[in-house]
Amino acid sequence: MTSNPKQIADRPRDIATCVAAYLKTGDLEGVLSMFHPECQIHFLPGEPPALGLDGARKIFQEFVPLRPILKSNISSELINGDTALLLADWVFEDAEGNILTQGSSTEVARRLENGGWGYYIDCPNGPPKLSK
Repeated sequence: MTSNPKQIADRPRDIATCVAAYLKTGDLEGVLSMFHPECQIHFLPGEPPALGLDGARKIFQEFVPLRPILKSNISSELINGDTALLLADWVFEDAEGNILTQGSSTEVARRLENGGWGYYIDCPNGPPKLSK
């Protein structure tokens, strides 16, 4: 499917809403457009982060065709220039309302070239612990 190039996150807190809309239509490229090209995604504890849009693609390519329903409750948004910090509780559900996965995230967003916002550091289950 093709992305709607006009759908951008006007505020950092809007990124999840845009991702949810793209997931609803099964639009992988749309989902990827909500990530900064140099993003890091820290999804699984103890695993190295997925890097850049190629890393984001690997994470989402099998998940997007399921067309999960993303529900995100942003509890904090701090903006400093072109960088923002977000905290959120989120859940992915299937069409019948069954929970597929959920978590409490910490995210850093950055302004994108298109003027919108995208995830720069995405920690869907919170920041990783320090390694010793």
